[in-house]
Amino acid sequence: MRLFKKTNIDFMGKRKIWYSISLTLLVIGMISLVIKGPDFGIDFLGGTELIVAFSQDVQISDVRTAMDKIGMKAEIKTFGSTKDILIRTVEQGEGGTVADKIRGTLKASFPDNPFSVLKEDKIGPKVGAELRRDAIYAVIASLIAIGLYVAFRFKFIYGVGAVVALFHDVLITLGMVSIFDGMLNLEITQNMIAAFLTLVGLSINDTVVIFDRMRENQKIFRGMSLNDVMNKSLNETLSRTIITSGTIFIVLVVLLVFGGEVNRGFSFALTIGIITGTYSSIYIASAVVLEWALRTQRQAKLID
Repeated sequence: MRLFKKTNIDFMGKRKIWYSISLTLLVIGMISLVIKGPDFGIDFLGGTELIVAFSQDVQISDVRTAMDKIGMKAEIKTFGSTKDILIRTVEQGEGGTVADKIRGTLKASFPDNPFSVLKEDKIGPKVGAELRRDAIYAVIASLIAIGLYVAFRFKFIYGVGAVVALFHDVLITLGMVSIFDGMLNLEITQNMIAAFLTLVGLSINDTVVIFDRMRENQKIFRGMSLNDVMNKSLNETLSRTIITSGTIFIVLVVLLVFGGEVNRGFSFALTIGIITGTYSSIYIASAVVLEWALRTQRQAKLID
């Protein structure tokens, strides 16, 4: 199935415009990260998290007042409905003492509104630090492994272009998570790390398809310049790219809107990632290869 029968877009001719767009987004995102700092969830900070379901609607302010009475600093928010409340605190204690303290306070503060605990998690600070470290290692290892695979399958510079594009996707997505955190309550959790690894896989899949078509066209059109071969290949794979990325994007938007707070971080990160991954395959990965080739040609002319 082809969405467009035939296109003749000069993708590579517009690459410098997209360099500027990418650089702007990266700078804005990194400034947000530096100013605010990453908002880690309980997975990476350690602490106690409870999700409680009341039999009747309850006000967040009332729950917060109850926590203040026992001097406990906690993050409190609704969890899908006004009856379900998420309570998260970084306060540490032996065993389940913190969770027991929260339950006791809620029972005393809402005697006429019984509740049940839907979920209870406790993570120590040492475990949280190890999870943060392992998450960083996992993302970096995946980027390196993919770069080596692309370099082996094509050429070394293709692997470099793929890795640069993937780093670009991860950093822009991380920056957008930081920017929209206050609005959407986005936290860096294990689910979000899974989203980053997923977007790496989706992005490289699109990049490999484009690189493969470039390699085929270079063999067929030997007299054509690399710039023209790239534009031809990108136009030929455009329908496939839009259909594949578009269908995934639609599913992610539905998940973001209707998936509830528990899936919000995952769906938001992957939604941003599928957008950046689609254009980075064209304007970052492919452009890096072209810039290297043009640089090599200029150096060869100088030597001659």
